[in-house]
Amino acid sequence: MNGRRIQGFMLTGGTRATLRGTCNRTGRPQAGSILIAPHLEAGLYDAIVAADAVVCGGGGQTGHMQSLCRGRGIPVLRVDEADLADLVGTVTLDLENGAILLEPDPAAGPAPAPGTGAPTAEHLGAACAVIADFQDIRTVNSCGPNAKRVDSFFIREEFLCLAAGLSPFDALDGGSEEIARYGRAIAERLEAFVEELLPDQRLVLRLLDLRSDHAASVTEQSAVAVEPNPELGLHGARWLLGSAPYRDALHTVLDTLRTRLGDQAARIHLSVPFLNDADEYAQLRAHLELPGTVPLSAFIETPAAVHATPQICAAGASELFVGVKDLVQFYLAADRGNHLVADSYQTRHPAVLDGVRRVVEAGRAAGIPVRVFSLGTDLAHYLSELPTPDGYMMCTAELAEVLQSEAAVSGVKRFDRKN
Repeated sequence: MNGRRIQGFMLTGGTRATLRGTCNRTGRPQAGSILIAPHLEAGLYDAIVAADAVVCGGGGQTGHMQSLCRGRGIPVLRVDEADLADLVGTVTLDLENGAILLEPDPAAGPAPAPGTGAPTAEHLGAACAVIADFQDIRTVNSCGPNAKRVDSFFIREEFLCLAAGLSPFDALDGGSEEIARYGRAIAERLEAFVEELLPDQRLVLRLLDLRSDHAASVTEQSAVAVEPNPELGLHGARWLLGSAPYRDALHTVLDTLRTRLGDQAARIHLSVPFLNDADEYAQLRAHLELPGTVPLSAFIETPAAVHATPQICAAGASELFVGVKDLVQFYLAADRGNHLVADSYQTRHPAVLDGVRRVVEAGRAAGIPVRVFSLGTDLAHYLSELPTPDGYMMCTAELAEVLQSEAAVSGVKRFDRKN
C-alpha cells in the first residue's frame, strides 16, 4: 500500500493545492480532520463543518451538503466507495489533481493564493450570499469595500436547525409548548444573524424544506414516511401547506423577532421553497396567515414554476430566486446527487439557460427583482448568455473570491449579455 495513489473527482474545491490531515471515520466532529463518509447527509452536519476536507464515496456536485461545503470552502473529493476502507491515519489530498496519497508527500509546497477569475464584483449586481452560519456573513463582510455590493444573505431554515441541534419534526409533533420553543429558538438564531449584518443588508430565510431522507437522519421520535424518490416527494411548499404546527411555529418566529428587534425585524424576509405555480403560492400565503406587511419571495426551481413565473409575480411574490441547481436536475432528469449521471447534469445546458432567461424576463416585465444562483465556474458563461438579473447568488467562498478580485474596473472583461 506504500505510495498508493487513489484517483478521485473533486465535487467542491478549496484554496489549497494540497492538504494533509488525519482521517475521521466516526461521523462525529473532529476539528481539522478529513471526514470520511460513504455519502454526505444532514446527520453529518456537525462533522462536516468541523472538517478541513471531506472524502466520500458517492454524490454529486450540487447536493445540499456539498453546497454547504462549497459555501464554507471545504473541499470534497469523491472516490470509489471500495477505496474508503483504505483511508485511515494520516493522508495527503492532492486537491489540484483530485487524488489521495496514502503516505505523506514531503514535496508538497505551500498553498497558493486563491485565484481570480474574469468576472469581478462589478458584474454581480445586488449580490446575495448563500450562507450556513455566522462565519459566512463575517467572511463576506470582511472582503473590503466590495462587501457593500452584497445586500442580502440567504439561509435555509434546516441549516439553522442543524447548527442549533434542533429536530424540527420532533418539535412540530411535540405539542404547543414544543412548537413555541422551536419558534423561539429559530428567532434567536435569526436575531444573532441580523447583528452581523451591515446597515443596508438583509437576511432571506428559506422556509423549512426538509426532505424525508434528510429528516430521517435528524429525527428521533416522529414517524418519517419512507419515499421512493424523496427529491420529488412531500417537501417544500407542498409540505408547508399541510402543516398547521409549522404555521404556528412561524408565527412564534415573527412575533419573537418583532418583540426583540422592533423595526429591525423587517430586515428578515421569507421565501417559499420548491414552488410550482401561482395557486400554490397564494394558498400557502393564506395558509401561513402572513400579514400583508411581511414580504414573501418565491424560489423558481421547477419547470412548472418557470412556466408560471408571470402569474407568480402577479400573485404577490416580492422577489424571485432562481434555484439553478434544482432546475438542472428537473429539466434534464439527472439527479444532482448521483455521480453516475454527472455527465448529464449540465449547468450550462441550453434548455436550462432558456428557463432562467424566461424567469429574468418575466420578473423584469413585472418589476419584480430576480436573483440567479451561479456556481463560480459558471458565472462568466451566465454573464455572457443571460439577460442581466438584479443580482447573482453564490456560495460564500466563491462569492468572496469574486469580491476580492483586484482587476481594475477599466480592465474588466465586458460580457456580451443577451439582453
